[in-house]
Amino acid sequence: MKPHALAGAVALLTTLPAWGNNTATYPLEEIVISSSRIAMPLREVGTSISVIDAADIRARGFTSLQDILRSQPSVAVSNNGGPGKISSLRIRGEEAYRTRILIDGIDISDTSAPQVGPRVEQLLSSGVQRVEILRGPQGLMYGADAGGVINISTRTPGDGFGGDVSAETGRYGSQHYAANIGAGSDTLDGNLSLADYRSDGFNSRTNDIDPADDDGYKNTTVHARGGWNISEQLRLELVGRDVDGDNQFDGCFTNDTFAPSNRCSDSFSQQSWRTAASFRGDQLQHELAYSHNRTERQLFTEGLPGFGTEGTLSRVSYLGSYSPAAALQLVYGVDHEEQTLDDGTFDTERDQTGAYLEYQGRLGDSLYFTAGGRYDDNENFGSHDSYRVSAAYLVPVGASELKFKGAWSTGFRAPSLYEIAYNRSFFASPPAVDVSLQEERSEGHEFGVAWFGPAGLVLEAIIFEQTVENEIFFDLEGYSGYLQGSGDSDSKGVELIAEVPLPMQLQLQGNYTYNDTETAAGGHRVYRPRHLANVGLQWQAPSSELALGLHLRASRDAREFDGSALDNYEVLDLNARYTLAAGLEVYGRIENLLDEDYEEIPSYRTSGRAAYAGLRFSF
Repeated sequence: MKPHALAGAVALLTTLPAWGNNTATYPLEEIVISSSRIAMPLREVGTSISVIDAADIRARGFTSLQDILRSQPSVAVSNNGGPGKISSLRIRGEEAYRTRILIDGIDISDTSAPQVGPRVEQLLSSGVQRVEILRGPQGLMYGADAGGVINISTRTPGDGFGGDVSAETGRYGSQHYAANIGAGSDTLDGNLSLADYRSDGFNSRTNDIDPADDDGYKNTTVHARGGWNISEQLRLELVGRDVDGDNQFDGCFTNDTFAPSNRCSDSFSQQSWRTAASFRGDQLQHELAYSHNRTERQLFTEGLPGFGTEGTLSRVSYLGSYSPAAALQLVYGVDHEEQTLDDGTFDTERDQTGAYLEYQGRLGDSLYFTAGGRYDDNENFGSHDSYRVSAAYLVPVGASELKFKGAWSTGFRAPSLYEIAYNRSFFASPPAVDVSLQEERSEGHEFGVAWFGPAGLVLEAIIFEQTVENEIFFDLEGYSGYLQGSGDSDSKGVELIAEVPLPMQLQLQGNYTYNDTETAAGGHRVYRPRHLANVGLQWQAPSSELALGLHLRASRDAREFDGSALDNYEVLDLNARYTLAAGLEVYGRIENLLDEDYEEIPSYRTSGRAAYAGLRFSF
């Protein structure tokens, strides 16, 4: 697709009128939980949240959850050469390790990595029921490392027994088997999700001519959750998760002679669990929870083990809310977190304790506002304060509604255990050895306007700007260790979002993000596309037996470390589903339908045209 054609498609999304019937669900009444960690109607929220539900996940069909997430506003993913390869997911241009990902309340951050953050390449879409993406610094409710929050919920069972099983195969020797089984009653409920994915992959690097082999990936994920409703107000819940991934890649060094090699592999293992007790009263709500995850990684070169590391993350938390009147609610909580890292050289740990309070109020049925603060005490860098204020103002216009919103928020990222230990070790040298790392401080604000029509029409525009002060980075010139910038790294831009019902059972969806980023030194922040766009057209037959979808993803003006331009690209995907009989569905998709040849990271390949087909039985 040519640049002018892409611009025309984006312009179309923001100008098309609403067509269709008037029985569509009114979108403002959707309930979200990620903004203030309690259930709130979307119409009352002043922060920016995008929601992906189970129907969206099934319609797109991607096996990897990151390929579904990258369809959302201001979400960009850089992948190092195929399934299971290291990926970086950035929200509004911020680093991947400034993103917090929760799965059923479990923080899945990998503390064994140099920077603490989620391993999005290890997330499969199977079993996921809903995703909320909260954009902007979110230190108030989530503490350190929350430059954006992705809140993932797995499937919850209904009454009785049910579930589904599926099998899929496709190009690159890919096979994906999944099962979701659940049962529920008024007292007890539980769900078990199983997924096994494997692919031969493709040669991940363009400069691998020895042995020029495919780099495969295997992933087995088990996720279980169960609940006991002791009474109408009191509930106990237990969640457990186990992920095992084995990945092959190019570009490592032998363990004895440190000679370059392309016979590289790594294993990833993460076991996590969470238990929680919640009380829901008329005015008071309480939740007491404990979660723990353990991550182990091991690298291999030509079959011999090399660098290995493990880390743990434990958190005990209390979340409460008090609502003495319809126009007032207080949300408050405390949490205590422990992190550990052991890689054979560094064996270290630290604690952090935080407390927060948010006031939520309203004036009439039009103005909703929040204001809150948080205090954190970290063993390594001391205390830090975070704040957030937000507001939403609603104006009824006939059968439609106009919404104005705005938010100002702050956050921080503590230096990771690895960054601190490295600068204190014999590996470091001047100038890094003389640097006492402090926390990074972030601040962001946004203003938006949205139009919500009765037929399902959504048009939204958001202006945002955020900065990171004291950014920590590795010294790539002298390799002395980790340094800290003295200025601000900036990220600012515009988000345009549209959902447009069309005649003949068609639905048009899309978003466009303009993101201008700049380092403290005035240069480009690498791998950040200045222009991101997603356009989707979906059709469902009147009988609902057949559904088709076309999805276009486009990227423009991303830069490398030396300032040179990365590939511009447009990737078109096609998916289809057909109901053969009650509960039995055949589905398929073609990824990269036009066989676009592009690189998201220099010298790392991306998938060519690839077809996949599967069968799903629901009961």
